[in-house]
Amino acid sequence: MSGAAAFGRLIGAGWILARNDALLPRELDALYPPSVRSLAAALRLVSGGPARQGRPGERLARALERLGPVAIKLGQLLSTRADVFGAEFAQDLARLKDRLPPFDTEVARREIERSLGRPVESLFATFGAAVAGASLAQAHDAVLLDGRRVAVKVLRPNIERRVAADAEVLALAARLVERWSPAAGRLEPRALAATVIRATELELDLRLEAAGADELGAVMAEDGYMGAPKVVWDGVAKRVLTLEWAHGAALSDPQALQQPGLDRPALADKLIRAFLAQALDHGVFHADLHEGNLFVAAPCEITAVDFGIVGRLGPPERRYLAEILWGFLERDYERVARVHFDAGYVPQGHSVPAFAQALRAVGEPVFGRPASEVSMSRLMTQLFEITALFDMRLRPELVLLQKTMMTVEGVSRRIYPQHDMWAAADPVVRRWMLRELSPAARVRRLAEDAAQALRNLARMVQPPEAVAVAEAREASSSALLWFAVGALVSGAAFAAAKILF
Repeated sequence: MSGAAAFGRLIGAGWILARNDALLPRELDALYPPSVRSLAAALRLVSGGPARQGRPGERLARALERLGPVAIKLGQLLSTRADVFGAEFAQDLARLKDRLPPFDTEVARREIERSLGRPVESLFATFGAAVAGASLAQAHDAVLLDGRRVAVKVLRPNIERRVAADAEVLALAARLVERWSPAAGRLEPRALAATVIRATELELDLRLEAAGADELGAVMAEDGYMGAPKVVWDGVAKRVLTLEWAHGAALSDPQALQQPGLDRPALADKLIRAFLAQALDHGVFHADLHEGNLFVAAPCEITAVDFGIVGRLGPPERRYLAEILWGFLERDYERVARVHFDAGYVPQGHSVPAFAQALRAVGEPVFGRPASEVSMSRLMTQLFEITALFDMRLRPELVLLQKTMMTVEGVSRRIYPQHDMWAAADPVVRRWMLRELSPAARVRRLAEDAAQALRNLARMVQPPEAVAVAEAREASSSALLWFAVGALVSGAAFAAAKILF
């Protein structure tokens, strides 16, 4: 798509939002400054008829559905934050999760046969109509020849072309925002757009999703907080994915939380702990945990589906995340502030104590209070204002983490409005801290760093033929080093318990 075409589509997107009175909705008139109120009134001249009818969330959902898959992804994120945007608004957007109009079943059958290179009947005993329709694909209820019930995911026709066009429009919008809104610069619009675009592109190859489902299924099995359906590899291709049927009811179903015997507080706890265990313990996490991708069953069983977006964290990011969460749990704002500086999240020119003071101003009013008593919209406004004072910029490598944290917290609040996210997070973070930041762990990392330093030094000062000899010597040196520090380890484990408990 040319730049002119992308600009034209961007104007078209604005027109669709304006036509649906979703750009500057009339319900918010009292909050607009006079200049914006005048603009809103002018835009409203072009809206009317059926497009203007309904509540703000209904109008926005209609507009986003017309705008395509990337816009729908945004709507899905907004729909998880009833605490920020209101329950009615979130519910009106909920249809974007898995209730979009399906394409014809015969089209899906032909795509399966073309992708797998075999007749549908050679794999499935029955193949039903679509049971869920999302922005990129739809799912069908089917039964394998061996009797197992499965869900078959098939990409929408021509979806690759639509995503490519949307990506160019999003990239253009990000460039314009960065150019004309200096205040938005710290949100790194172009880097954020690139992250969203890349994640969406990866979702268009269902072989990658199958691999993600398999990897995360193994990770989830270790912790037990969440489960994943098994992959049926005979039914996997670039545009087709077959998974065993997920147990329970989709959380996007309004009746899902009314199941007899459902332990809603425990369910909310499990969701938070599942995400944190994946991110902290394994460095890989399901990065699209909205209600449409979660199935629940009594008493507190959670099964995740749709592994198209997988987030990953390296060891440094995992350590920073754990230390920040631990600092908040302990209300140690000085520690939280220092981690932000160590990680480079806050420029070094600022004061650590001043930033700690700012964090305390945000954290203390909400610590330990149930979710129902915390205004998330107010809290997020405060955080945005405070981080602006300290020149904090969005970290593109953490976009998926931040987006998933926001989604998971929103879903847990919907499951149990009085949920305490910090209490739910405590055992997972405490376990990670004891294992990875204890004195014993620090000694282990010191030994590993020393060994790596010896290897690097050998390569710097010796010719290639001497490296092998140096590595042999380094092995014996490492053994001596481990012998020297071995006596410290048992005592360090005890010290760790004293520090953390």
